[in-house]
Amino acid sequence: MKAFSCVGNANFVNPSLAGGLKPSMFVCGNDDAAKAEVRAVLDAFGWEMEDMGRVTAARAIEPLCVLWCISGFRQNRWNHAFKVLLA
Repeated sequence: MKAFSCVGNANFVNPSLAGGLKPSMFVCGNDDAAKAEVRAVLDAFGWEMEDMGRVTAARAIEPLCVLWCISGFRQNRWNHAFKVLLA
């Protein structure tokens, strides 16, 4: 399982985005039962789960940490998160 790799610890529980939106947490893994448990934790913590499929997707999810850090260093602000918006 891969989760919680693109956000700082301050926003693990009850994250707050502008407009009251729930942030997106990217998750991947090969065990559907484990994904169900992670979904329950994310729901309880205030996140929207984005299932990226099998554990091989971890390679694509991990660079989100770098993007998250770049934004934090540039703005000296560490309370941000990603949000998937569908048109």
